[in-house]
Amino acid sequence: MAVKIRMKKMGRTHRPFFRVCAMDQRKPRDGRVIEELGVYDPMCPETDARAQLKGDRIDYWLSVGAQPSEKCATLIKKYGTTGTHLDAQREALERLGRRKDYTPAPVTASPQPKAEEPKAEAAPAEEAPAEEPAAEAATEETASE
Repeated sequence: MAVKIRMKKMGRTHRPFFRVCAMDQRKPRDGRVIEELGVYDPMCPETDARAQLKGDRIDYWLSVGAQPSEKCATLIKKYGTTGTHLDAQREALERLGRRKDYTPAPVTASPQPKAEEPKAEAAPAEEAPAEEPAAEAATEETASE
């Protein structure tokens, strides 16, 4: 039996998700697997967090003669036990973890000072014309006496 390390397509329409599996090469793409070795989510916003592999199990299957597909070979090269992108993957997973705990600051605090400034400028402009008619009325009262 020839074993291949390849991806099994899961998910739904316009939302693909893949499992990296060890399979008999004669089985269909979405058929029965021997062992699941990781996952690959191409829709993940962090590029380096898309693949999560079980490195020790992949090493075992490679040691007994399993052949990876082209895409799986690339993923193993980047994110396997001696991968070239392991540090970047760790940082990307941390960023994704912090994003879930993120709570935005209250929105009401920042717009209030901006809203008060135009009112403060508009108020003296309104008071000045109001004083002029009052001043004219006061001069008319003194003139009529």
